[in-house]
Amino acid sequence: METISWQDFAKVELRVGTIIAVDDFPQARKPAYKLQLDFGSEIGIKKSSAQITSLYSKEQLLGKQVMAVVNFPAKQIGPIQSECLVTGFAREDGAIVLVTVDSPVPNGAKLG
Repeated sequence: METISWQDFAKVELRVGTIIAVDDFPQARKPAYKLQLDFGSEIGIKKSSAQITSLYSKEQLLGKQVMAVVNFPAKQIGPIQSECLVTGFAREDGAIVLVTVDSPVPNGAKLG
């Protein structure tokens, strides 16, 4: 494991956003959803693709607050531009468990 400095970590914008839209993403190579997340007035709404279909239904995701990296450059994933990286942990079976908050916080709140 590589050691990083506090300054390196401080560059990563880990923010809380609320999932406000979830759509199927049939063009993805692996099963995925297209998400829209609200990060508050400072950052706004960003799109992402997430391979989380095995553990979460669309209905379970709507309104869920998750942690995402919002300062990566946009990445083309099939027909969409992914504008943030929703974070999660991989289980032994490969399913992704989302990083969430256990109490509501303002959209756009920064981890730190």
